[in-house]
Amino acid sequence: MKLTFMTLGCPGWDLDTICARGRDYGFDGVDFRGYLDTLDITTLPMFTTGAAKTRRQLNDAGLEVSCISSSIAVCKVGARQANLDEARRTIVTARGMGAGIVRLFGSSGAFKDLDTHSRSELAKIGCDMVEEILALDDARELLWVFETHDLWVKANDARLLLDAIPSPNFGALWDMGHTFRVGGESPEQTWAAIGSRVGYVHVKDAAFDPAHPQAMSENFEGGTRVGWRYMLPGTGQLPLATSIGLLKAAGYSGWLVCEHEKRWHRELPEPEVIFPAFVKWVRPLIA
Repeated sequence: MKLTFMTLGCPGWDLDTICARGRDYGFDGVDFRGYLDTLDITTLPMFTTGAAKTRRQLNDAGLEVSCISSSIAVCKVGARQANLDEARRTIVTARGMGAGIVRLFGSSGAFKDLDTHSRSELAKIGCDMVEEILALDDARELLWVFETHDLWVKANDARLLLDAIPSPNFGALWDMGHTFRVGGESPEQTWAAIGSRVGYVHVKDAAFDPAHPQAMSENFEGGTRVGWRYMLPGTGQLPLATSIGLLKAAGYSGWLVCEHEKRWHRELPEPEVIFPAFVKWVRPLIA
């Protein structure tokens, strides 16, 4: 398995810092979810017209671009044109940066859509949207991964799309924290449902402690859950080692992503703390 970090966790790092620290901490790649003050990197020249130069600098530091993490929400009602526009930009950026994977959301927090549409209806919107994206020029040169997130955090719900779209260019992104902490699934349950389609994996740790001042509140289907706080990798209560063991036993050789949500939660530890701690903790698990 290869290790990568998401720029969501280091919103203040410029490219020189990304290259230097990514190399020094022992990562193999970087996943772009924003750069400095801009969340959508497909609007920045250094990732479009200047992509070749940016890619060379990363490669010279021993880093690949593992993924472009988009904001595309394929099951979101009324988002078709915005999704297609972002997909076209993302294809250009991913190809230019040498990334083979693009992250997709399902509904990206649009829980209110369940007030007017059944989950099966939303899945049909998502299936049609993915098919349109895959029909775009060069789209099938990439793997588009659908994250276990929001309305689709339970693996069996995610299968509504996965089963309907058997294309090898469409797969699952397993967020190990979401399926256990929010979805209430064991790693074994999740893997049984979507393991054959997992093409990318997010890893972050958390502990349940509602009294802690940094406890997180998060939206989920049916309301808001309060009480989990993010922890140093390997020090929380999530069954991450078990989940990684399932990947290893299955021969998974893809990316493990250190997902640290510093952009959204500025009170979290600095990336200079989290990122090297992640590498030190996970390397023995994948050896």
